[in-house]
Amino acid sequence: MRKNICVFCGSKSGENLEIIERAASLGRRIAQENYGIVFGGGRYGLMGAVAQAALEAGGHVTGIIPTGLSEREPVQQQLTELFVVDDIIARKRLMIDKSDIFVVLPGGLGTLDELFEVWTGIQIKAHEKKLVIANWYGYYDTLLKFMKEIDAQGFLNGDHLNAVAVTQDLDDLMAIIQQSIKP
Repeated sequence: MRKNICVFCGSKSGENLEIIERAASLGRRIAQENYGIVFGGGRYGLMGAVAQAALEAGGHVTGIIPTGLSEREPVQQQLTELFVVDDIIARKRLMIDKSDIFVVLPGGLGTLDELFEVWTGIQIKAHEKKLVIANWYGYYDTLLKFMKEIDAQGFLNGDHLNAVAVTQDLDDLMAIIQQSIKP
């Protein structure tokens, strides 16, 4: 049975062209390792780069998009599966259900929402799936520093911080995936 990697990332590309290429490389690597991708369904941004590269490499790619977004943003073409759901809450629930591990690439509010949804799920033991932050080019340095400050102020248990793997390297990211979801 194929294992699925959920990739949370921006529907925009951002300013760093190297991040876009690294996102595409991740999509290709996931497909080459015969894992499936679960993602937000959009054609643009890092989302589109990951999905398109995986599709071009013959990968299995599942898009999950809320109706409201599918009416405003183009959906990635040639997906293996596409689910159009009622709202963002249903989207996150289905993404969590269909995935074996979560990888967070750079992104905006939606990406942060998905990150914290999964992270909170780990905290309250709603699931035991691995969460990995791809801190490429230090993108999440400020957020991670803030999370350590929240912990220092007594609003987290240090175990909550330890529940998340953080890496800056694509090879390390793939190694974490392989160790976490051995077929």
